[in-house]
Amino acid sequence: MPLTSESSYQRPNWLFSGHLETIYPALFRKVELRKPLRERIETPDGDFLDLDWFRADRPRLVILSHGLEGNSSRPYMLGMAREFWQKGFDVLSWNFRGCSEEMNRKAIFYHSGATYDLDTVIKHAEKTYSEIFLVGFSLGGNLTLKYLGEKKFPNSKIKKAVAISVPLDLARSCEKISTGENIIYSKRFLTTLKEKVTRKSQTFPRELDLKMLQKTRTLRDFDDFYTGPLHGFQDAAEYYEVNSSLQFLDQIEVPTLVLNAQNDPFLSDTCFPHKLAKTLDLVHFEFPKHGGHVGFSGPSREKSYYSECRAVEFISHDL
Repeated sequence: MPLTSESSYQRPNWLFSGHLETIYPALFRKVELRKPLRERIETPDGDFLDLDWFRADRPRLVILSHGLEGNSSRPYMLGMAREFWQKGFDVLSWNFRGCSEEMNRKAIFYHSGATYDLDTVIKHAEKTYSEIFLVGFSLGGNLTLKYLGEKKFPNSKIKKAVAISVPLDLARSCEKISTGENIIYSKRFLTTLKEKVTRKSQTFPRELDLKMLQKTRTLRDFDDFYTGPLHGFQDAAEYYEVNSSLQFLDQIEVPTLVLNAQNDPFLSDTCFPHKLAKTLDLVHFEFPKHGGHVGFSGPSREKSYYSECRAVEFISHDL
């Protein structure tokens, strides 16, 4: 039974709520790390992806996938990269389409189930590594789990994975983040998403109708009007149904850890599948009481965060 409800994580006393645990590291954490090597690769459909490498020609590579409206330079990405780098792994942090400094070429952006881009990154990177490990945060965690479970892109070099603060149920989690005090997060996401639509509509006016922005008040609205149709789904409902990683967990065939905090303001109760956890042999679940969303702060600013230490511990075990 790979379920660990009794987590060893203890949050700092002064971070006394899930909101503080979420907001503080996102706004105030500073991570010192060597400057990565930026590489741009082409996608099969004529677009591009920007990759940040921390490389020393080691045999093992960790690939990091960020969250909604994140990028490779976010503190949680740099903190995880530093932890694995110091433990002897090469690290590749990649940016989803439209999330690096330059807008991508195609009308499409990125989304929670765009595993074709993750596959492009893995195929590009795998040539010089004997073992590959995946770590994803939030949307990137959903993407990682779906990639492993859908089996469209079998790859024997992938040995383990970790998914942190994952909205396993996209529809219910979207409801959670769009209600009550949690709406502060969805509004922040909507601001940058709308800005991207406005910028991209100058190149793709037919695909991106700016009139719909006036009706877009929630993340579900945005997925209804833009994310869904733009990426081949009828609406938000179909987009959520097809891409929620919850339905792929029982098909994952490599050891995988899902780390979700119970006080995560982004996650619905369906993101803590206790009954399912008892039936799976390879997918491990850890549901600490605290941690917030992509939080898990350490005891001091200088020390590594719990999620980083836990990811390294899980992936390094028995290697």
